[in-house]
Amino acid sequence: MAAKKEKPIILITNDDDITSKGIRSLVEAVSDLGTVVVVAPDSPQSGMGHAITIGSPLRMNKMDLFGNIEAWQTSGTPVDCVKLAVDKILHRKPDLCLSGINHGANHSINVIYSGTMSAAMEASIEGIPSIGFSLLDYDYDADFTAAKQTVHKIVTAVLNKKMEKHFLLNVNIPALPPEKIKGIKICKQAYAKYEEDFAERLDPHGKKYYWLTGEFKNFDKARDTDVWALEHGFVSVVPVQFDLTNYTLKKQLEKSNLFK
Repeated sequence: MAAKKEKPIILITNDDDITSKGIRSLVEAVSDLGTVVVVAPDSPQSGMGHAITIGSPLRMNKMDLFGNIEAWQTSGTPVDCVKLAVDKILHRKPDLCLSGINHGANHSINVIYSGTMSAAMEASIEGIPSIGFSLLDYDYDADFTAAKQTVHKIVTAVLNKKMEKHFLLNVNIPALPPEKIKGIKICKQAYAKYEEDFAERLDPHGKKYYWLTGEFKNFDKARDTDVWALEHGFVSVVPVQFDLTNYTLKKQLEKSNLFK
């Protein structure tokens, strides 16, 4: 008689905090696919990037938010959550780490600043296959119906295939009803960014302060980018890596003897 296959352990985290609708939707989307454990921040951490907590203590509290699913909230960043989960809660590496579902886009340059993707990237650095999910809707009460279906489809496919330990995907989902989504596209990260401006204002005491504003601009008109896919009704899937080496420039510098 064949031994019963153990369920994979799926770690779930996010950057919108443990009470967000997005993380609840992510839990609901994959709860039948493995043993889910949630470790997420106790307050919003958007834009934290790969920040970690060094100069102050980290605290954890067990939460009863997802029925019989083990859940913890922490005072740390999304990256802290992954580190704490592995070291203090699971005492092992999970089989898969999922981050999200983020309220808002994490395509193009956003991947650099995103707490959602940094949590997934931290897991990848630690040798844990991971996926970050984002929905292009910033509304707290966004409709996650299509996102949940997409998550279930992608995670099912990934769990059924042996993953390289540094496997890392950035998945963005358009804010459309399920029947309007045209499919899933494997993409590259678009060269697009915010043209930023700091609006100068005065507080009630007459002292200056600055508020970051900006306009998103896409400089990449190729049809294989995440921005193009999302604008045309597709889910974008971008394979990501934490090795930032520019190998083309490395070869050029080696040949040029520039520093000799």
